[in-house]
Amino acid sequence: MDYDFGDIRAFLQAVESGGINAAAMRLDVAKSQLSARIARLEGELRAKLLHRSPRGVSLTDAGQRFYERMRDMLARMQQAVDEVSGDARQLTGSLRIAAPMSFGITHLGPLLYDFLRDHPALELTLEFDDHYVDLLSGGYDLAVRIGRLHDSSLVARPLAPSRRVLVCSPDYARRHGVPAAIEDIERHDCICYGNASIAPYWQFAPGSEAEPPRQIVVHGRTHLNNGESMRDAAIAGLGIAVLPLFIAAPALRDGLLRELLSDSPPTSDTIYAVYPQTRYVSRGVRAVIDMLVATFEAGAPWEPADRHRAVARRAGARPAGLGNGDGRPPRARQVRAPR
Repeated sequence: MDYDFGDIRAFLQAVESGGINAAAMRLDVAKSQLSARIARLEGELRAKLLHRSPRGVSLTDAGQRFYERMRDMLARMQQAVDEVSGDARQLTGSLRIAAPMSFGITHLGPLLYDFLRDHPALELTLEFDDHYVDLLSGGYDLAVRIGRLHDSSLVARPLAPSRRVLVCSPDYARRHGVPAAIEDIERHDCICYGNASIAPYWQFAPGSEAEPPRQIVVHGRTHLNNGESMRDAAIAGLGIAVLPLFIAAPALRDGLLRELLSDSPPTSDTIYAVYPQTRYVSRGVRAVIDMLVATFEAGAPWEPADRHRAVARRAGARPAGLGNGDGRPPRARQVRAPR
């Protein structure tokens, strides 16, 4: 019997997206159409492939075996298409990318817009959200995450360090003084990130590698859920704040903020590109990650020029791009993506 490849693709997408809704959005078809395709495939195979529930879908035993075989076959087919496409430099298809709001608007967006201009046959959906998004259920090809990583089934490629700084406005410093040591922070009005019902804490780099990070419980009357709004509150003199340097750098440069306790900085984060683990990573995803790695390899643009040059000297030659040239995923860490 000849099976409809579109039905098989619908099934694979439902599994990898975690549900019919997310798969339909990813394939840009109606939910009813995608569901009908999967039902037709099950009828032709005379086997139930998916357990359906309001929370999503899960594989039956037969579905698990079918999925593993067909996933590998689809990866090989996509690789073959990429290898024989008329113009190997031309990227086609669509990409769905998620990123945090402030970093996405200020830094990631402009890079991707230039990239999109250079690849006119490529379609891009770019979504900015400071909340955690699930790549599979949301139908995302790639996400940029900032934080510290934990083990999981996602693959991560580090792009750049994200230093954080303790800051306040010159006006706040004149009116209240500044902390001389980390312990003094508890006596200051702090601009906090997140829910006011949860006692927040800030983490600072230890004095030596043998010591754990130092945590300080902070108190303040201003609780905000966006880094740029925290920066603006600090500029207004409402307290001291811990901010990513990519948000604070312009205000520090212009004298609207001053850095505090630079010898005992908050712990740094890392900016990662993360994507679902698959046997084949599309040319579009590989090209975007290669572009981001190349952009940040000599240092982040928000770092001071002298630090930028030092990073470039340490980096040496340009690192190898993502992948091995044959569509196989790179040797990258498998992680649970940070928020």
